Amino acid sequence: MTDCIFCKIASGDVSAHVLWEDADVVVFLDIAPVREGHCHVIPRAHYETFEVMPPDLAARMVTIGQTLAKRLKEVYGVPRVAFLFTGGGVPHVHAHVIPMHEKTDVRSARYLINPVNPEWSSEHLRVTPEVLDEVRRKLGFEV
Repeated sequence: MTDCIFCKIASGDVSAHVLWEDADVVVFLDIAPVREGHCHVIPRAHYETFEVMPPDLAARMVTIGQTLAKRLKEVYGVPRVAFLFTGGGVPHVHAHVIPMHEKTDVRSARYLINPVNPEWSSEHLRVTPEVLDEVRRKLGFEV
């Protein structure tokens, strides 16, 4: 896709701080990191969302993410590393790999209760078992 920034990074038309690459996947540092070391794992081929890319490519990205996670734990001394497939900000499937110093490092702003004095909770997002039953019915995973 010609106007996709991640396609341009994958092709080398736009520079990035590339950490690793092969014929199918490129890993580069995020320019607005959640935490130092935050990087993206992207396929060279353009897929808008992760469910449409070939399963073997998704598996390859996860395997690379596991290798990155081990290195990020080593370098930053963190107990956990987040791995999230996304595609919202840039419509090119990508996985964020983020060293987690705090449990809130990858939380959505929906969890933020007080932006002046940051306080996090999921209580205001809780739903009833009936709502969860309805969602399960909608998704077709009845037991």
